[in-house]
Amino acid sequence: MSDRSYSSSNESGGGRRRYIPRPKFCQFCADKSIVINYKAVDMLRRFVTEDGKIRPRRQTGTCAKHQRSLAREIKRARHIALLPFTAEHWKNIIQ
Repeated sequence: MSDRSYSSSNESGGGRRRYIPRPKFCQFCADKSIVINYKAVDMLRRFVTEDGKIRPRRQTGTCAKHQRSLAREIKRARHIALLPFTAEHWKNIIQ
């Protein structure tokens, strides 16, 4: 037997995190008035991590169709320097 303890009690300090599935829905399918555009930088930043990576569908809850268009518009915004490519650029923007 291994030395690792996988108990979920707080006393051991090494408990597993339990996965609780949340119902995720595509906010673009739910609200048809939201348009995905590269100029809407504030909206696009919600779909980019602090490191500058595009967040996956399982985190954001968007459908495949809108995830593809989100990725396309984020890449367009990066190309014309509305969004940064890497985390180093985020630090410079915040300061």
